[in-house]
Amino acid sequence: MGLPCTGKTTAARRIEIEQEALRLTKDEWVKALYGPENPPSAGDVIEGRLIQIGLRALELGTNVVIDFGLWDRNERSALRQAAADLGVAVQMRYFELTLTEQRRRRDRRQAAAPHTTWPMSDRDLAEWADRFDIPTPGELDGSEPVDNPPAGFTTWDGWRRHRWPSTVC
Repeated sequence: MGLPCTGKTTAARRIEIEQEALRLTKDEWVKALYGPENPPSAGDVIEGRLIQIGLRALELGTNVVIDFGLWDRNERSALRQAAADLGVAVQMRYFELTLTEQRRRRDRRQAAAPHTTWPMSDRDLAEWADRFDIPTPGELDGSEPVDNPPAGFTTWDGWRRHRWPSTVC
């Protein structure tokens, strides 16, 4: 988990090889399907589909790397619970950088490979940082129990299906 340009995909590519894992990178799918566009509702559906694929792969005994930001604690709790329901272990990794380094990486990426990313302003980076739920040490190492689902949901599975819809509306 982490904000843009913090190294998530670079690490996911390494983990994919080291742990013989299926890597599910949302941005690659959004780029392949929508090119220069990044429609929020489509991104949510793509995340949901990738999560479904990841859960099925886990059922089949394949390691999985979920490579998206997972900025919200509820998203992380829903995925932790889904993994627990399947009896599989979770390794969470948090990627953080100083804003200066994040901007440097953004600028380098946009100059070297603009087709792999979307424009991100300094204001965007600051707004996203304000919205990010920093994980606790217990969330990261798995010692902290998964929270109860948010109000209005009796299960994390129900919340997960609501958060990541199966179709674009």
